[in-house]
Amino acid sequence: MPDPRVASGPVLEVRGLSKSFFGITVLQDAALTLMPGEVHGLVGENGAGKSTLMKLLAGVHQRDSGEILLGGEPVDFGHPTQAHEAGLSTVFQEFNLLPDRTVAENIFLGREPRKGPLVSRALMNSQAAQLLDSLGIASIRPTTQVRALSVAEQQIVEIAKAVSFNARVISMDEPTAALAGPEVELLYQIIARLKQRGTAILYVSHRLREIFDLCDNITVLKDGKVVATRPAADLDDASLVRLMVGRPISAYFPDKLPSGPDARDRAPLLELAGAGNGQLDAITLSLRPGEIVGVAGLQGSGRSELLQAVFGAAPFTRGRMRVNGREFLPRSPRQAIRSRIAMITEDRKAEGLSLNQSILDNALSVVRAVMPGNTPSARRNVPGVFSSLEVVARDLDQEVQYLSGGNQQKVVLAKWLAISPQLVLLDEPTRGIDVGAKIAVYQLMRQFAAEGKAVLMVSSELPEVIGMSDRILVLHDGRLAGELPAGATEEEVLKLATGARGEEQP
Repeated sequence: MPDPRVASGPVLEVRGLSKSFFGITVLQDAALTLMPGEVHGLVGENGAGKSTLMKLLAGVHQRDSGEILLGGEPVDFGHPTQAHEAGLSTVFQEFNLLPDRTVAENIFLGREPRKGPLVSRALMNSQAAQLLDSLGIASIRPTTQVRALSVAEQQIVEIAKAVSFNARVISMDEPTAALAGPEVELLYQIIARLKQRGTAILYVSHRLREIFDLCDNITVLKDGKVVATRPAADLDDASLVRLMVGRPISAYFPDKLPSGPDARDRAPLLELAGAGNGQLDAITLSLRPGEIVGVAGLQGSGRSELLQAVFGAAPFTRGRMRVNGREFLPRSPRQAIRSRIAMITEDRKAEGLSLNQSILDNALSVVRAVMPGNTPSARRNVPGVFSSLEVVARDLDQEVQYLSGGNQQKVVLAKWLAISPQLVLLDEPTRGIDVGAKIAVYQLMRQFAAEGKAVLMVSSELPEVIGMSDRILVLHDGRLAGELPAGATEEEVLKLATGARGEEQP
């Protein structure tokens, strides 16, 4: 079978695309070309214009100037439905699924197969099963309600829905943001199948490994402009980071900052002994001031559940927990917060922020709720905190929903800095934010450690765990599978995470 990229011309061309909002130019003269069967990476810091470009292609926004050609023909989408029908589908980071309907009903919503005047559920389920099978998806049944699916499975359903339109081009916005190891591998397999069909994929991700694993060509956006389009084979991590943020990759995982006594010489700040609940069992660990300890493991291994238990959101029901040498088993987040334990959750939009409130109100929300007497002093410190975090915003009265993902994450961090925490729990602290914002979060973590705080960090990105951790704890099936020193290899982490070395820590 001939290579479709040789057999035909571009399937998508973007020429001189520009867009402004309220007089502010967010995309200027963007140009992009996709060939059939090509995976084209689109990278850049938050606010670089990636989302705007994707929404223009999807018909969510209308362009101010420029043109879009699909299969060589000019197109002008006034609504996302028109883009779908033309063969250009978009899988956004925020899911667009109906939880109380089945997988098949979501895939064919609004275009259900019929026999005569009636919807044929049997035909719809059969077609959905064929579609899922063609993508190599065996774990999802067409008749399952979407609310019963994991976040990773919902992401796969979104991709299947996009494919069901017989799309010639599929745009994917951070498709692995909610996925862990095995699910990411499944996504890789799906993309490989789409390539074989000749489907072109515009792939947006902040994970550099995925960009190089999957993409044939890479376009870099900065400040709303295309700064480079190059074959992936001509770039490496260092050159790509420099194009994106204008800094060398040596700044990616910053070095430790000078601090007081070595963490090994300090009394533990957090101790767990035989701790467990419905999801965790026999967890024994210690965490000292000045340490950054990473927690690795596959999805469902108990990583987030460990942080939630320490924070009192899903309390331990057995075993012991000590903070600063005293017995303390929090039964609620409020109790944990009063002991200066901070929790930066995985889903900043659903759990970490009030999107329609101002930056200032978000920054003071925890102090006002739990330590109201500290509100005046916290309010005085807010401008300095935001300056140190380099938050890009109009002013402190701006609503959080209008900030980029990276700046939203910085607001979450500022909210917890207001309680002067001694123990910081970080659940996927850099998920869905750009390289520049990641560096800022890493620098803040180093600052926490230098100040004598203890950091317990969960991350699905093994380079992040390895690059930032003084020690690495690996979970498997709700138990500690082992501990690894700083500088451990990804292979060593994965052996423990998958149970390949079955010895568990007592």
